Amino acid sequence: MFKSRKKKKEELLANYSKIKNSTFYFNRIRQYFLNSDKSTAFQVISDKTYEDLDLDELFMFIDRTSSKIGQQFLYHALRIIPSNKERSSRFEHLIKLLNANSELKESVLEQLSRLNSNDAYYISSLFQENHFPKPKWFWVVPILSLTSILTITLSIFFPQLLIILIPILGVNYFIHYWNREKFTQYSGSILELLKLKQVAKELAKAEVLSKKNDEINNAIAAIDSIGFQMSLFRLEAKLQSDIGQAIEGFLDIVKALFLIEPLVFFNVLKEFDSKRNEIHQLFKFVAEIDVAISIDSLRKDLPYYTIPIFENKKELLAKDIFHPLLPNFVANSIECHQKSVLLTGSNMSGKTTFIRTVGINAIVSQTLNTSFAREFAIPPLKVHSAIRISDDIMNDKSYYFEEVLTIKMMVEESRSGVQNLFLLDEMFKGTNTVERISAGKSVLSYLAKQGNIVFISTHDLELAAYLEDSFDLYHFTEVVENDSILFDYKIKHGQLKTTNAIRILELNKYPHEIIDEAKKLSMQIRSEKHL
Repeated sequence: MFKSRKKKKEELLANYSKIKNSTFYFNRIRQYFLNSDKSTAFQVISDKTYEDLDLDELFMFIDRTSSKIGQQFLYHALRIIPSNKERSSRFEHLIKLLNANSELKESVLEQLSRLNSNDAYYISSLFQENHFPKPKWFWVVPILSLTSILTITLSIFFPQLLIILIPILGVNYFIHYWNREKFTQYSGSILELLKLKQVAKELAKAEVLSKKNDEINNAIAAIDSIGFQMSLFRLEAKLQSDIGQAIEGFLDIVKALFLIEPLVFFNVLKEFDSKRNEIHQLFKFVAEIDVAISIDSLRKDLPYYTIPIFENKKELLAKDIFHPLLPNFVANSIECHQKSVLLTGSNMSGKTTFIRTVGINAIVSQTLNTSFAREFAIPPLKVHSAIRISDDIMNDKSYYFEEVLTIKMMVEESRSGVQNLFLLDEMFKGTNTVERISAGKSVLSYLAKQGNIVFISTHDLELAAYLEDSFDLYHFTEVVENDSILFDYKIKHGQLKTTNAIRILELNKYPHEIIDEAKKLSMQIRSEKHL
């Protein structure tokens, strides 16, 4: 059903700031990030940490972009902690600017929505990936094209020459269809590049959107210079949708006879190679504006947020910090001064969720300048995690060996000379109690040196006594009441004093002889260890 421009605009303004319910094609969304230059980054968030903190799910929550290139740039921004605050400053400048001019914001959103086709995901390939190389035999193509032109021209005076066109057309058709697959593969991305150029041109008219309009205008002019050749791709798409098969067949003969498509196609690829930087400039110019609006929309949709504070100290302050993916979250507060944090508590009490909450906030604060808290202050930190570890059966690696390799990488990062945030959940679960505690204490003390901050959750209460000089102790607990288990998910200072594991077995109707023996043995062990 046809919708008026006014109706489309109303729908756009009503939906742009909401959580998306469309499909997320992460294999396409992450392409710009995967192929981007990361040499100047402070940190590239590793796949391990990304998975541990469920950042795919977080991305789907924070993504309020209107264009596919904005979506790609947002993913890129979330995965890369920059080495300075320039990117955050640009985002904040754009947010302030667009909030102060509602008409400009509406116009920008309307332009950005033009790049919402899935084909727009492939614009980045035009400046990031290698193009099809021109084959060595391609020199024959212009000769064949010229031969066709001369033959048809001369046949006006010498009609018998038309017979020569039959073998020429056969060869040309072979080359034409050899090229057709490649031509079609690029057609979607090139059409979207034309849209990107038009969108950038419209946005650049508002000079306040960029302090570098000369660069943007030069980039637009560079793409304009090959616009005529790229228009062949637009014409092809229009013809396929607007004309009948008979006319389309006739035009295909004309294009094959004169080898129009391969000649234009490889010349356009050559132009793309020489204009990669200009295409990238347009991509970033438009995508950054989209991401700035997305960040602002996210903030307005949160119950509360704060702009993080960064100080070069071994300190972390979080007031009413929360996990953004939990609809009924319980906010918590914590302060760390020159110490790391050891968390104890039973399963499902909130330990691991809290560690993830700290990690997510440390990343989003440094990438999107937004904290899910009322106050959040940290030093610039690289974030590493060892939360979700499993056996690697295909490579014959046990759980313990996988964990050893993951934590070894943390040990190496701890010596890098920059501050790190290490997030660990139940260290060395794959070995016996004595060696687990011994190795755990040694590793944690090592990781916590210098300016590094460690958050570790554990069931080993003995670790607390060994680490109290360098770790603040916190715990989560539950209450067993009226044959039910109640969790408040509130962090509490100090060491865990009570445990309910055996009581929970009892509530689940374990045999009395198991419960009685467990209680007796527990008291004996606690007495021996003075717990």
